[in-house]
Amino acid sequence: MKHPAVLQYVSQNVRHYRNLKGLSQQQLADLAGLSRRMVAGVETGQDNISLAKLSLIADVLEVDFAQMIAAPEQHGQAVVNALAWQGTQAQSEAILLASVSASKKVELWMWTLAPNEQYCAEPDPEGYREMLYVIEGELTLDLAGEVQVLHAGESIVYASTIEYRYINQAEVPLKFIRNAIY
Repeated sequence: MKHPAVLQYVSQNVRHYRNLKGLSQQQLADLAGLSRRMVAGVETGQDNISLAKLSLIADVLEVDFAQMIAAPEQHGQAVVNALAWQGTQAQSEAILLASVSASKKVELWMWTLAPNEQYCAEPDPEGYREMLYVIEGELTLDLAGEVQVLHAGESIVYASTIEYRYINQAEVPLKFIRNAIY
């Protein structure tokens, strides 16, 4: 899964949000504790900035990290499958699978369901969301009657304020990561 446009998105977003704040490259660099040369390199798409330094820029610009790496048409949405960092070797990468705003708490869960097992959940309170990422197997997700099938390597973000079920209809175990956000 390659996303060669990530540097272009980062450069467009840094420039866009810097301009919205009315900051020069030098002012942004000073506030983030970086060099103006680095900020200029990021804005031209020439430099592959570290995640920590990009996070510093996002903090100064008061923008979520996910917005910094998202395609412009994704602003305001959960970001799914965006390459956030690419190493010098093709196998080295960090992919932000999904992002949503949280007001109080985020829980990280590891779920395993045996073949033909299911978990039925009651609706969560208003404002609750879930992020799922399938590691192994196939997850059948029933969201109040709307069924979606997720395979290994796929993710989803949804409001968990409805009845929902995790179902393993396969003959092999299912493993997935669940983030509960509220």
